[in-house]
Amino acid sequence: MTSAPASSAGKPSSLAIYALTIGAFGIGTTEFVIMGLLLQLAADLQVSVPTAGLLISGYALGVFVGAPLLTAALSKVPRKKALLALMAIFTLGNLACALAPNYAVLMIARVVTSLAHGTFFGVGAVVAASLVPADRKAAAISTMFTGLTVATLLGVPAGSWLGLHFGWRSTFWAVCVIGLVAMAVIARFVSAREAGCGSGVSLMEELKVLGRLHVLLGLAATVFGFAGVFAVFTYIQPLLTQVTGFSDAGVSAILLMFGIGMVLGNVIGGRLTDRAPVRMLLGSLTALALVLALMGFAMGHRVAAVLFVGLLGTGAFATVSPLQLRVLNQAQGAGQSMASSLNIAAFNLGNALGAWLGGVVIARGPGLASLPWVAALLTLGGLAVAGYSVWRERAVATGSAGRGRLTGRPTGSGLS
Repeated sequence: MTSAPASSAGKPSSLAIYALTIGAFGIGTTEFVIMGLLLQLAADLQVSVPTAGLLISGYALGVFVGAPLLTAALSKVPRKKALLALMAIFTLGNLACALAPNYAVLMIARVVTSLAHGTFFGVGAVVAASLVPADRKAAAISTMFTGLTVATLLGVPAGSWLGLHFGWRSTFWAVCVIGLVAMAVIARFVSAREAGCGSGVSLMEELKVLGRLHVLLGLAATVFGFAGVFAVFTYIQPLLTQVTGFSDAGVSAILLMFGIGMVLGNVIGGRLTDRAPVRMLLGSLTALALVLALMGFAMGHRVAAVLFVGLLGTGAFATVSPLQLRVLNQAQGAGQSMASSLNIAAFNLGNALGAWLGGVVIARGPGLASLPWVAALLTLGGLAVAGYSVWRERAVATGSAGRGRLTGRPTGSGLS
């Protein structure tokens, strides 16, 4: 896939990227809002908090399964039509959530909703990156992902407030409205010509991208890096109420800090990744692991806890652009949309792993207060994988350069 020329970065392309951002806002709201409703859901559906937490894991696993399957199924569909179809699935799934009579039906509805998630962000990231020059690709991707950060900044606290005052079902009704608005905005502002067509190749051809070592390592770094985030964030409501001592109403306000942190981290990640992608990849994962480790000490103090909730948002979303761009850069060619979608799936597999492991730590391990320290170990695992990938890539490039000097033939470094 070739980059759009500089002229494509003008107003029409900017509007298209912002339209994708609206879609990202809707999907981000439905993904994250349930974390502020865990106690209400558990009480209303008569399940434990760890069991209610599995609604996050179920959603994340649905993203993991849906991303490659829907990406392949829509590979011959024009990308604008694909994005609209995915938003329709998302909206209908949230309608089913609002009407769910019990936990089992709600879980099924969450999984259906999640099927569109990975492919929307995967295809959307490819579209956003194709609309701008090469030196602005990470910024374009981060602009689209701003929808996720704004969803956490505004959508999650608003959804938590709705759930607290009008019942958790009201939150899903509101998300249905967001989905309809997102469909209208994408239909109006995303040009079918600019969005382009899918790769048109078969699932097996798309999956050949998984034969590339650095794509696999990039996906693994995403899984473990984000597992640390969601081992904590899935249970942020009980952490803040039972460990720190805030009220349920106070949690909604504190989630604003996480959202502000996400916006800041997303901006930092997008700008710095375009300048130094490898250093930003390793630096952001290091910073995130440090924040999680220190958060274990901070949760016992109210002011420090609020500060570290914000820092968690910053650290988490500073990693998104470098992780996504790493996979895109290592998957040039026909499999790029698949690799992009799989990396979104990897984020959500990390979400599922983190939510599941967090539940195990609460129910059978050292308990709720120890979650941040366990989470830090997971993110350190992601850093180790990313570091190994960079080291191996540089070692191969150095060896190739050495052979080139011996033979007198120039060789490319292959580094992104």
